[in-house]
Amino acid sequence: MTVLAVGITALLFSACKQNGSVKDATSAVKGDAAEEVYVAPGEYDEFYAFLSGGYSGNITAYGLPSGRLLKEIPVFSKYPENGYGYSEETKPFFNTSYGEVPWDDAHHIELSQTDGKFDGRWLFVNANNTPRIAKIDLQTFKTTEIIEIPDVAGLHCAPFITENSEYLVSGTRFSVPMPQKDVPIDSYKENFQGRVNYVSVDQETGEMSLSFQIQMPGFNYDLARNGKGVSHGWTFLTTYNSEEAHTMLEKNASQRDKDLMAVINWKKAEEHLEQGKGKEQKTSYYHNVMDESTGIVESEVKKSTTLLNPGDCEGMVYFVPVPKSPHGCDVSPSGEYLIGNGKLSADMTVFSFSKLKQAIENEQFAGDHNGIPIIDYEASLHGVLKEAGLGPLHTEFDGKGNAYTTFFISSEVVKWDLEETTVVDRKETYYSPGHLTIPGGETKEPYGKYLLAMNKITKDRYLPTGPELAHSAQLYNIEGEKMELILDFPTKGEPHYAQAIPADMIQPGVKKYHKLEENEHPYVAKGEGKAKVVRDGNEVHVYMTAIRSHFAPDNIEGIKMGDEVYFHVTNLEQSWDVPHGFTVQGAHEGGLLVMPGETLTLKWEPVKPGVFPFYCTDFCSALHQEMSGYVRVSPKGSDVELQWSLDEES
Repeated sequence: MTVLAVGITALLFSACKQNGSVKDATSAVKGDAAEEVYVAPGEYDEFYAFLSGGYSGNITAYGLPSGRLLKEIPVFSKYPENGYGYSEETKPFFNTSYGEVPWDDAHHIELSQTDGKFDGRWLFVNANNTPRIAKIDLQTFKTTEIIEIPDVAGLHCAPFITENSEYLVSGTRFSVPMPQKDVPIDSYKENFQGRVNYVSVDQETGEMSLSFQIQMPGFNYDLARNGKGVSHGWTFLTTYNSEEAHTMLEKNASQRDKDLMAVINWKKAEEHLEQGKGKEQKTSYYHNVMDESTGIVESEVKKSTTLLNPGDCEGMVYFVPVPKSPHGCDVSPSGEYLIGNGKLSADMTVFSFSKLKQAIENEQFAGDHNGIPIIDYEASLHGVLKEAGLGPLHTEFDGKGNAYTTFFISSEVVKWDLEETTVVDRKETYYSPGHLTIPGGETKEPYGKYLLAMNKITKDRYLPTGPELAHSAQLYNIEGEKMELILDFPTKGEPHYAQAIPADMIQPGVKKYHKLEENEHPYVAKGEGKAKVVRDGNEVHVYMTAIRSHFAPDNIEGIKMGDEVYFHVTNLEQSWDVPHGFTVQGAHEGGLLVMPGETLTLKWEPVKPGVFPFYCTDFCSALHQEMSGYVRVSPKGSDVELQWSLDEES
């Protein structure tokens, strides 16, 4: 099908959908759907679903099947609701080799795995714009680490996890000169390269480390999956722009019949590293890690990476042709089948790992690219799902032999048989789905039951809110042979990928508060008797406590113009869900939301003399309004002594 034909079909389809949208939506949902998604007051959802927030830079956690928003987890963007990125402790999360970057575009979620199954310990997500990978601790639902990926551009293809969380794998979306240098853009084929990156994960702490990078041709590396079961030890990455064009990619990167999927044997890469074939590359990138005993983030600047060149490492990298402009790259639960879709194709291509491996062993190659062997397409093919829909994107699995694929242009989810490559069922979405997720659908043992489609267009779904509309997620029951649409709900940002995990794998280990006796913050005050104010030159450190319903100290004098005042607020509560907020008039750094047992710091630089209130921003008790105080600021050089007030009984 030509691009023009696809475009005309999409327009006709869109017109039909919009003209009949209300009728279609009503008839698409069965009568008892509300019962299936109802979660009574006081009861819990069966699954946590983690959705990447796209251009919000954050992650949202929803309950399934209710679709209730449980939490927004700040990751790559500053977040005023709880002071993330504004507190002195969390500011270093935004350090990069480009300076402070307070925003990014979060794309793909990856839960940690053991033996190819979710283990409920950590959650990883990538930043697309300034290439980074973050780790979220699922005991606290907080970001605890961010590592920058150097010498790449546009980290869309990330952070795909191996079946025992050995590595998080990523590839550069945009090939660029490596190392970066001033060269003519039309020297693309001579000077531009790609990178595939392997970040190791400490099995005890989850801490990340950039283990090695692989030098690759100057394609655009789009999405990836790692093998599991029979294909464990291999990585598969879809690429586009095998033409290595640099202008009008819509046209010039669509000249060939097929693009290429990269096939990487990372076990072999480890062998080459042991043989000393890795070359040290000078670079600069940041690794920002939170000390969980203090809550303080420390930044370390790394100065080198290890690079492997496929030309020096036989048996490490191959290519196999895939339909033009592929996007999805997915591996079946057994690890035997690999799905590589062309966005402009009506067909679905299914590769057999066994056949692919046999083709490598038999050297069934159809040429090479830059010395990297290209595996014969027919020799590695399991089958083709014919005319399944328009614009296939992403595929997940139910563990019963079925695959489910989103079709962006024809706005539907299609269920199909992996072995027979035949369509079983199809259901409309509203509209233009991108990613989908089935609980455990990426793993060896999917939980099945539900499918969540994340749609790019929401026209006619909700009350209109001007040109900017909420995005839409739609929940299907997939327990029977036929899929049933049972719920849709709006989402924040533009969710890209999501993963869902049974709540009972996480819920028992969720931390309800921080133990005050374990707080090792250097400015902690573990009781009101420890509250004080200390001057160090023009720095003033306020050791402050918060408890229902007052601060200590609650009146401070002796601050002078030119001072930098650091309010170190310790929440003395040791009960679940009793946070306290803090801000002071004129604060440029927003405010804080301090969890029980935690210490956070707000920096305040007064801009004029006077008396300014500070107060609790989170409604914490019946006397919340009384939880306040004053700070007096005097002119520079004044003789007002530093003093503060405490309850005499404290």
